[in-house]
Amino acid sequence: MSGDSRVEIPVNKDGDTAKNGRKEQGVTPEEIQLTDEELVALCKERVCKSCDEKEQADEERLRSLAEMDNFKKRLAREKDDFCKFANEGLLADLLPVLDNMDLALEHGAKVEACKDFVLGVDMTRKIFLDILSRQGLTPVGEVGEPFNPEKHEAIGHEERQDMAPEHVCTVLQKGYILKDRLLRPAKVTISRAAE
Repeated sequence: MSGDSRVEIPVNKDGDTAKNGRKEQGVTPEEIQLTDEELVALCKERVCKSCDEKEQADEERLRSLAEMDNFKKRLAREKDDFCKFANEGLLADLLPVLDNMDLALEHGAKVEACKDFVLGVDMTRKIFLDILSRQGLTPVGEVGEPFNPEKHEAIGHEERQDMAPEHVCTVLQKGYILKDRLLRPAKVTISRAAE
């Protein structure tokens, strides 16, 4: 603020300001010239330091600042998650390609005439897995590991003498984790004790 401010203050005949802004008998409103400093001093003198409205305004201001801070943190967290998982859809669409390569290797290894073909598919699969692992994709589901419902989807049970109960017997389809999020659970069968 700069310059003079015009404020209408009720003044009584003696030149004193009227109390509480009420017009008292013999008080006529006059226009007084106050500098900015005088206006601020008058406000400080007149504003009650223990005013409920001021406390409420301070609380609302602090609450608004806290909400704004929380909003900024949430936006930053959402941005990080978006950047971290931006290619999740693409990687999920590529998983059937990887599954088909695994099937080709599994069935082609049984035929001697496909030896060179199997070698080429295996090399391609390794390169493909290296690219996917650089994007944060890791395979889940190995035979012999303990069953974990957060990573495995149980398709059935097998009675096994050679394996502890509740362990993965067969992996029907590999699962994958993207960074720390499950992209697809591994489809497995689980061992149980023979009856």
